[in-house]
Amino acid sequence: MSAADEEAALLGLAPVAPDRTVAYGPHPDQIVDLYLPRVAGGEWAAEDARAAESARVADGATAAEEARAADGAQAQAAGPPPVVLLHGGFWRAAYDRRHLSPLAAALAGQGLPVALAEYRRVGAGGGAPQTFDDVTAGLAAAVRELPGGGDPVLVGHSAGGQLALLAAARPGTRLSRVLAVAPVADLARAHALGLSNGAVAELLGDGPGLADRIAAADPACHPPAGVPVTILHGTDDPDVPLDLSRRYAAHSPGTTDLHELPGVGHYGPVTPGSPSCHTLFAQLRRTCST
Repeated sequence: MSAADEEAALLGLAPVAPDRTVAYGPHPDQIVDLYLPRVAGGEWAAEDARAAESARVADGATAAEEARAADGAQAQAAGPPPVVLLHGGFWRAAYDRRHLSPLAAALAGQGLPVALAEYRRVGAGGGAPQTFDDVTAGLAAAVRELPGGGDPVLVGHSAGGQLALLAAARPGTRLSRVLAVAPVADLARAHALGLSNGAVAELLGDGPGLADRIAAADPACHPPAGVPVTILHGTDDPDVPLDLSRRYAAHSPGTTDLHELPGVGHYGPVTPGSPSCHTLFAQLRRTCST
């Protein structure tokens, strides 16, 4: 499938309304759409947790270890962890969350509690630092409002992948994993390439000191703070070159698992029904069952 066909396949899907929308601030874009699980999603996770706990106790775990195991089993028994989605669009107000609503609904159909977060974007009250602050606030709101056990999984596509990776580097942010899809993972390289007609400079503000502002917001300069990272990136992505993810992975060895998807473009992994979206589902299933 060509890059244009991939984009048309995703943008041709009808938006799916959420079960509920909550606000986390006064701006109209400071909202989170909630998609509640459509099937029971906790039984398999709870069984895995009970089996792991029994094995640890049988092996002579200490009282503290047993307590930690019990806490983990209790969280798993409450269901899989919440999944928070961050959309892309090169941080611009022209692109909103609605194109990821079919993905959010499809994940909820797999039994996952899902939040699709909106945030202020360039041209409508966003840009640095407002956009970054909204990710933190939106994530907190999603965790408060969604059912599920354990720390959330943060999934970001394209520019949303940059936001997710930067969140993973922020001390104190509790995440079980970041799953970044075709992320703008190296801002310095993205700016040097002039991606999307200078989108990085628009986000951070052009002019004196831009190099320092890029370094402060560049995931490639800030390894994840104890958060495991999985990246899915198509080899034929015309919008965000695969090289950006390779460069990020090279800066964070041991914490980042990069999966290169042969023949896949920019939109396939977030389009329900596509083969590469099945890969995304498999990664989430693996994450949410451990």
